[in-house]
Amino acid sequence: MPVSEYAHMLTTMLPRQRDERIVELLRRDGGASAVDLAGALSVSVATIRRDLERLAGEGRLSRVHGGAFYRDETELPFPEVVHEDAEAKDLIAARAAEIVADGEVVFLDIGTTTMRIAHHLRGRDVTVITSSLAVLDVLRNDDAVELVLLGGTMRRNYQTLVGPLTEEALTLVRPDLAFVSCTGVRPDGSVVDDISQEATIKRAVVTSAERTALVASGTKFPGKGSLRIARVEQLDYLLTSAGADDATLALCSGAGGKVIVA
Repeated sequence: MPVSEYAHMLTTMLPRQRDERIVELLRRDGGASAVDLAGALSVSVATIRRDLERLAGEGRLSRVHGGAFYRDETELPFPEVVHEDAEAKDLIAARAAEIVADGEVVFLDIGTTTMRIAHHLRGRDVTVITSSLAVLDVLRNDDAVELVLLGGTMRRNYQTLVGPLTEEALTLVRPDLAFVSCTGVRPDGSVVDDISQEATIKRAVVTSAERTALVASGTKFPGKGSLRIARVEQLDYLLTSAGADDATLALCSGAGGKVIVA
């Protein structure tokens, strides 16, 4: 097919046809900028940005500043993972709530363990900041807890709010204590995640919070993920369960962090 004819075909694509091509390109390359995608599809950058926002909302890709990454289709929806390793996560959540002092401002990250922490904070004189709709559901009717929900684009697959609005809102707050989740803790001390949009938010809150606590069950050692959000040496607390790698925990405690095995 001549290049001119192919370009005309791309220009006249229906939006959903263009969506499929965008996902195909991201699947092939892993990620791409909005500028590169606009060039490949012969449409404006503004059009591509609108497409990416819509596709991110549908959970088909991960939106980042300037472009997008392909979202692994093996990522399970929140309801399907909420009961995984439930006993260990419940124990971690209970210990996590114990280190929260009355009157503190607490950030609760997305995740099934942080949702459980919210249950243990019910009735407490605390302020909870979150981008997790699961945490919202736990605390929405609790008059004792001051609840602050960050704005953003809904990521339905995992019941969270993400994107530039969420990241901008985080620049306006400074929690006393942030509880952060992850998908893996590597032997070299890297705390990693496998979702680019969430990793951006996690890195931002680690930087802004007065104190940071990682909640990661023993199954997260080493876990999975390629996007580093922190190092264990940056943590004030590391809350985990049996099975966590002792050498990795020692990196945290050796740097002054408190390790709590629930």
